[in-house]
Amino acid sequence: MVYLRSALFNLAFYIVLVFLIIAGTPLLLMDYRYIFKLAHVWGRTSLWLLDKICGLKVEFRGVEKIPKGGFLIAPKHQSIWETFALLTHFDDFTFVLKRELTYIPFFGWYLPKARQIAIDRAKGGKALEQVTERAREVLAAGRAIFIFPEGTRRPPGAPPKYKFGVAQVYGETGARCLPVALNSGLFWPRRSFVRRPGKVLVEFLDPIEPGLDKQVFLAELQARIEAACNRLNQEAVQARPELRTVLVEGSRA
Repeated sequence: MVYLRSALFNLAFYIVLVFLIIAGTPLLLMDYRYIFKLAHVWGRTSLWLLDKICGLKVEFRGVEKIPKGGFLIAPKHQSIWETFALLTHFDDFTFVLKRELTYIPFFGWYLPKARQIAIDRAKGGKALEQVTERAREVLAAGRAIFIFPEGTRRPPGAPPKYKFGVAQVYGETGARCLPVALNSGLFWPRRSFVRRPGKVLVEFLDPIEPGLDKQVFLAELQARIEAACNRLNQEAVQARPELRTVLVEGSRA
């Protein structure tokens, strides 16, 4: 039944996504903030479909810790899940994303309109300079910036591989940083169409204030997120012991 429910959800998920992308094209001629309203519809609809079709719910903790104004959001990245689920809690935001996404027909048109930061990762240090420069503008406008500290999806239980980019942006912009822990990869694994039943746990942690040395900040960010993710993973395993095998597999990544 898990495979059947997963297949039904995936079909519904992409039908809804394509419908919203096409139906929302008039928004490309309007103020960019309307794109975020469309994104919220996508996120909430996707969470509803996951609940009704796959039996996968979500619990957000620490929402009261989300700062106001411009700040960095540094979530653990385990799955596509967080790319639509987390944004439901933010009104105006920018993702740091790879430039190739802007080449996708229709979908890619929304990214520059919504003032997202698209980078050419092949440029290395120059790309980081571009992110830092754009980040200053975004933060000054009172907007939030999503930066995945590891740069790509990592399975739950995998050894952490945090990159210096988030520390560079933190240090050069003087922004607060909101760490986000989660265990979405237990239920929506990367490179898999399976959507397991259960409850995704998301925890917004205490913000890290500006002023720390970059290396100190990066170590603190990793320590906070990894400790909280380990706790959330164990909480999920206690509720569904069969998920322990997912953590074991992830530890080998």
